[in-house]
Amino acid sequence: MPRSASERKLLIDRSHGSIPLSRQAELVDIARSTIYAPAAPVSEEDLRILAVLDKEYTDHPEYGVLKLAFVLRRDHGIVVGRDRVRSLRRVLGLETIYPKPKTSTPFIGHKVYPYLLRDYRISRPCDVWGTDITYIRVLGGFCYLAAIIDWYSRLVVAWRVSPTLETTFCTDTLTDALVLGTPRIHNSDQGVQYTSEAYTDILKANDILISMDGRGRCMDNIFTERLWRTVKYENIYTHGYATIEEVRDGLGRYFHHYNTSRPHQSLQYQTPYQAHYKPYEN
Repeated sequence: MPRSASERKLLIDRSHGSIPLSRQAELVDIARSTIYAPAAPVSEEDLRILAVLDKEYTDHPEYGVLKLAFVLRRDHGIVVGRDRVRSLRRVLGLETIYPKPKTSTPFIGHKVYPYLLRDYRISRPCDVWGTDITYIRVLGGFCYLAAIIDWYSRLVVAWRVSPTLETTFCTDTLTDALVLGTPRIHNSDQGVQYTSEAYTDILKANDILISMDGRGRCMDNIFTERLWRTVKYENIYTHGYATIEEVRDGLGRYFHHYNTSRPHQSLQYQTPYQAHYKPYEN
């Protein structure tokens, strides 16, 4: 269980009505009033550190808290202690890639599913879809990007941007994706959004096998991690979006380019669209 009240507040699932919010607050040991209180604004200093942390993690997901604190001081002139780095890193949902015991806790009562893809051979489009959430800085704050990617073709099947981490943000992305196809296996991390019944019930209703990464192992979801690196360096970092509306507009253009125009070396220089739909055109 996360230690601070602000961290425990992130475990509250507002989208699923089977457990009242008051009972959820009791289970995670926070005051009920804090559920409805607006989030405290993030300081400009913290926003600057969050942006640097995001870039360093994109380059070096293997760095732990101590190494990140050192790099912040050496390369960026930011002097912060390891506890603050650890706290800010949790805001971004970042974890070092090596396995660690009990790094975080899924919401109480949510089932965690095993990882099904070790040594699995992906043979066709819609064999495996992976999903994840990443952070995007905007003026005065930040928002979140969720995407679902086909692991065979690298096609971004669906994506959404949200100012919050509500579970409906992820279920809506999944619903959008299922309009275009149905995978055999769906892989995600063990975050509260993906372990919620609201999310897993959609997968079960469509007879989709559920796979989840091991704790602290972003490499279990390597294709989505590579997508984040590509999106951030080719679009997010170069544009410096000011508002969530600008993020949506800019990413709409970028993902169209990514899917239909950008060649991938790993796909023999096909685009994801060509790799995804070519098997059905032969």
